[in-house]
Amino acid sequence: MEKLLCQIEKVAAESGLFETGWLDVGELKFYPEVRKICEGNSCRNYGSSWACPPAVGTMEECRERVRRYDKMLLFSVKYALEDSFDFDGMTAGLRSFKETVDVFHRGVRPLLPDCLLLSNEGCGRCDACTYPQAPCRFPEWLHHSLEGYGFVVNELARQAGIHYNNGANSVTYFGALLFRGKGAAA
Repeated sequence: MEKLLCQIEKVAAESGLFETGWLDVGELKFYPEVRKICEGNSCRNYGSSWACPPAVGTMEECRERVRRYDKMLLFSVKYALEDSFDFDGMTAGLRSFKETVDVFHRGVRPLLPDCLLLSNEGCGRCDACTYPQAPCRFPEWLHHSLEGYGFVVNELARQAGIHYNNGANSVTYFGALLFRGKGAAA
């Protein structure tokens, strides 16, 4: 198990992740209130993306999906902004973060063929998502949103021992890798 964790951390560093921290899945808390925020659609992804509710399933389905695993690696990438109103910088950072998550996913896939990778906010891979009219065009690269599963990201960051806020004029995006530590290929 220790060898596998070291291999995952090596891939994380090589992928350009900023910080990482480990959590046990049994200690995770799911908050229906977070899903209610999703339903408010302030991010404009609710009901329009395979990566977000309601497409990710009910809270119970998300909880069951997560509980198939026993380990979570929470990770982040920090981006510098011109100022706290730099919306273009935030958008560019999110696009870059999604690319970094893909690089990480390609790196861990040989180690963990059965894993679940969650990411910040919607998908953004396609100009127009096929949801709900047709299946996802890239299901093997679909990373559901952390928030859509009912997670409070700053709570996860605290539990994992990584920074949620990385100072003025920066934005930090988060993702999570869930896998079975016992019996995984190493």
